[in-house]
Amino acid sequence: MEYDFTKLGRPMNEPSKELDRFPAPANVTLVRFTSDELTSFCPVTAQPDFNTVEIEYAPDQWCVESKSLKLYLWTFRDEPIFGESLAATIAQDLFDQLQPHFCRVTLHQNVRGGLQMTAVAEVRNP
Repeated sequence: MEYDFTKLGRPMNEPSKELDRFPAPANVTLVRFTSDELTSFCPVTAQPDFNTVEIEYAPDQWCVESKSLKLYLWTFRDEPIFGESLAATIAQDLFDQLQPHFCRVTLHQNVRGGLQMTAVAEVRNP
């Protein structure tokens, strides 16, 4: 089987909003990615936010290719966005691209100002 990936197998040194996908293998009911390298910054104070993100989805026809996902997450490094919106944006973007049964994004923002914030965003097919 031949794949038409735009990132995998090619040198990449910049972020990209483009997510590559491939046909979901039979009997895969859940895919989970975890990263502690998700950064963004506060749209009010411009202070950096360091996050751990867990992405889970139940594939229907498509799975996301992991290198393109890593480059996609990198795009938020210079984006002014609240953590709750960041979780919602990632969940919606993945849902739109993959059309899974559901997509859930759990974002844990590192402690800032003595508080740790966790946001969960979930998108489901009706």
